[in-house]
Amino acid sequence: MTAPVFVVEKVPAGPEFVLDGPEGRHAVSVKRLEPGEDVVLTDGRGQWAEGVVKAAEGKDRLVVTDLHEVLTEPDPRPHVTVVQALPKGDRGELAVETMTETGVDAIVPWQASRCITQWRAERGAKSLAKWRNTAREAGKQSRRVRFPEVAEAMSTKQVAQLLAGADLGVVLHEDRDHPSEALATAALPETGSIVVVVGPEGGVSPEELAVFAEAGARPYRLGRSVLRTSTAGTAAVAVLLARTGRWS
Repeated sequence: MTAPVFVVEKVPAGPEFVLDGPEGRHAVSVKRLEPGEDVVLTDGRGQWAEGVVKAAEGKDRLVVTDLHEVLTEPDPRPHVTVVQALPKGDRGELAVETMTETGVDAIVPWQASRCITQWRAERGAKSLAKWRNTAREAGKQSRRVRFPEVAEAMSTKQVAQLLAGADLGVVLHEDRDHPSEALATAALPETGSIVVVVGPEGGVSPEELAVFAEAGARPYRLGRSVLRTSTAGTAAVAVLLARTGRWS
């Protein structure tokens, strides 16, 4: 079992560090870490250091020692971004959580034309904050030191611009009349970026497909079954990470 991960603003370079605040409370009162146990401190942006618990003080102070070296995990290649149409209810957080655990590098909320959920004003800000907090917590739980970036919600036009700059643009779409290529056999770039678009429960509209096609993205399918929007992104990320060698 790998060491538990805790987030700090800046990874300490000194021999000893006190982890306090919410992270310290979680380490001391929830995880109940004891002297001699290993921990990892990270900024969530790729920098990290491994240390050893020296002492737990009170309810929210963990003294960490033996922090000898700050390491940097390189940004993985190819870089995988999932454009996630807004699901209903809390299924958006479920999608973010499982994609983060699987290994996605970036998540873009998308206000598709067939989305029932609407991110507007204060509700949109709260929903975005929930997605970002979910990515952070799932990153810690899955022992990552580079958490996925959750962008501001994008329009279809903005998503098309993102696809136009990718080395591979994928739109998950199943059409019986016009069979799409299987993602499991698609030609993948060895480096660069892959952008995957996951539509809402009602699917990607013909107009959106046309806009994305103009940006160079093609429709692909995952398999014979149709996945829900909250699980399709996770399945696609798993296929890509396995095929690109990032899971090797």
